Amino acid sequence: MTDRYIRQMTLAEIGADGQAKLAAASVLVVGAGGLGSTVLQILAGAGIGEIVILDHDRVDVTNLHRQPLYGMDDIGAPKTEAARKALLRANPAITVTARPERLTPHNAAALVDRATVVIDAADNFAVTYILSDRCRAAGKTLVSASVLGFSGYVGAFCGGAPSYRAVFPDAPAVAGSCASVGVLGSAVSILGSLQAHMALHVLVDLKPGILGRVVSFDGHTLQFGGFSFADSPEPLHATPFIGLADLVPDDIVVDLRGVAEAPTLPRADALRLAPTEIDQLASAYGGARIVLCCRSGQRALRAAGRLQSMGRHNLALVALEGDPS
Repeated sequence: MTDRYIRQMTLAEIGADGQAKLAAASVLVVGAGGLGSTVLQILAGAGIGEIVILDHDRVDVTNLHRQPLYGMDDIGAPKTEAARKALLRANPAITVTARPERLTPHNAAALVDRATVVIDAADNFAVTYILSDRCRAAGKTLVSASVLGFSGYVGAFCGGAPSYRAVFPDAPAVAGSCASVGVLGSAVSILGSLQAHMALHVLVDLKPGILGRVVSFDGHTLQFGGFSFADSPEPLHATPFIGLADLVPDDIVVDLRGVAEAPTLPRADALRLAPTEIDQLASAYGGARIVLCCRSGQRALRAAGRLQSMGRHNLALVALEGDPS
């Protein structure tokens, strides 16, 4: 052990044992954008033994104001590879694996199962629910965050705590993106730092534990908030995300996108319905599985919640933006 980590090892809560836990850990970071950029730098600096970075995107000039891991020379490069090079320049003693791909229902299990802790820095509806479902099944901690505008939140789910679904069973009625609403770089860095801190907290087993807690930050008022969800019950009916390759002939496939958004249906016999027309499916098609499709998964998740409230539970979701089929 070198003097690299001596300042954090001086902490009684860390010491040599805590540093050894960090060195033995494998952390999966899904998303190497704004949140991931800060998370990755902190984890690499702390001496995490292996960091696996999953992201399908490339560095764009519009990323740079909130993604300090990258520079002008990285524009056009895969984020995973640019991030890997930056982390190894900062700390060549760790192992960094770059995986330039999307998270899907098909690759989630293998990725999650080999990780010690999973960090959801993708800020994507489908990704978060896919990771939560797999982390809950595998008993792994999921540290998930979201940020938009000036504010956001971070929470520690699964791994003995309730899942993300237990706290957020439904998609919000209105949601935006960094591209449509905007985001302040400092707010992203604050939430990313909190996310990395939560992961380190779990990895060295600091007390009191932070599993089952959400911390929120309001960048307008500079106030922190949050709540405990340690006693939140898991939903009785959790609608899973699947891939198009998982469809079976008897499935009733429903595309919630309009013709202008998606001229081609995901399957030749698929129905096209607006979200406002979804009630007609509650008592139709017997007990067949209804598979709800949209671009990001947000409309599909909201429609599934509506159908569940009407007694229809044999459902599945497809986020077509991230489906490799």
